[in-house]
Amino acid sequence: MKIGIKGIRRVSAVVVTAGAVLTAGAFTAPAQAATLNTPTITAKGGYVMNNGTGASLFTKAADTRLSTGSTTKIMTARVVLAQPNLDLDSKVTVQKAYSDYIVSKTASSAHLIVGDKVTVRQLLYGLMLPSGCDAAYALADKFGSGSTRAARVKSFIGKMNSTAKGLGLTNTHFDSFDGIGSGGNYSTPRDLTKIASNAMKYSTFRTVVKTKSTKQKVTTKSGGYRYMSWNNTNNLLGSYAGTIGVKTGSGPEAKYCLVFAATRGSKTVIGTVLASSSVANRTADAKKLMDYGFKK
Repeated sequence: MKIGIKGIRRVSAVVVTAGAVLTAGAFTAPAQAATLNTPTITAKGGYVMNNGTGASLFTKAADTRLSTGSTTKIMTARVVLAQPNLDLDSKVTVQKAYSDYIVSKTASSAHLIVGDKVTVRQLLYGLMLPSGCDAAYALADKFGSGSTRAARVKSFIGKMNSTAKGLGLTNTHFDSFDGIGSGGNYSTPRDLTKIASNAMKYSTFRTVVKTKSTKQKVTTKSGGYRYMSWNNTNNLLGSYAGTIGVKTGSGPEAKYCLVFAATRGSKTVIGTVLASSSVANRTADAKKLMDYGFKK
């Protein structure tokens, strides 16, 4: 059988075309295989969302109720900032009860000194940076309603729960103003992230939680003044580019928790890890989840 010149050209063309397809396939296959791997975290629960759209980017036991430790204080700050006609410069006198509470609970402290007059704004720094349970107590006492301190604290915790309900959160409950509860203080990675996202709408909250350290001038009992220095327990600040908050937490039941947020370009991701196994691991968990969130 004879094949003419035109026939040879046609066969050659088919071979060349097939070769081109094979060659192209060799280049495109790896690109298709390079999918984004879902990170593995040590924390029992984790959640990340796009703060701009509210879209979920990562979930691990996102709706499982877990102890929250001092991440509870995000809601403490949120309730304070939502008070009508709030004067951030109004002064609160530090009571002995706040100091006694710290001692009895072996709690984290802003080292407030009895008799000193501190502003509400300063108490928010003392609450969120060194995670001062004394500052949390002072704020609950100031912004709760009632004729006794116990009644005011109960009222304030009630506001925390009603705020959670108002945000549509069904897996969150507070029985303390600072996370040191009696077993009825819980939330979920998804709920806590939503609380933090809502709190970040307040400019004062955003300013406080992105602050690495601060030195505050407070009025002493005698009318003089002293400086209080507070460092933020959130070591993502300064170690992860774009970090803008939010709050650490820990405790025997809560283990190691972290609510985190970062902005890169026009995108902000915000999330939570609960019940991680160490400070180092909760930080590593958060970094993994933010890396993942930015890429997704």
